[in-house]
Amino acid sequence: MTANFMDLTAGQLHLIIAIKEKIEALQSQVDSIAAEGGAIPFSPTVEAPTPAKRKYHMTAAHKRKLIKALAKARKIRLAKLKAQSSTRKPVKKKDRRSSPATRAKLAAAARARWAKVRAEGKKAL
Repeated sequence: MTANFMDLTAGQLHLIIAIKEKIEALQSQVDSIAAEGGAIPFSPTVEAPTPAKRKYHMTAAHKRKLIKALAKARKIRLAKLKAQSSTRKPVKKKDRRSSPATRAKLAAAARARWAKVRAEGKKAL
């Protein structure tokens, strides 16, 4: 890989130098291990993370008890709904249309309004 160092920023150059120093340190460790005849003096610098403790634990018996209680509650709730729906009669929707007499009165009133507007010589209300 050929890199033109003139095109890199100062931060990138510092990062490259840090990586090269790490590589050289690791290479010296490899050389020292090879010189000792294969003995590996390894000391991990990073400790393995300890798993986080769970806040609670539900036992299998408690799960079974909870599931039974939920099923019983669901059964009761559905029985109540079924009882309510069977006792209710369907409500007939009210007819919201006007009677023909009412419509005739409204039409006559509208014709009278328009006749008055036209008598005044207007084209709109």
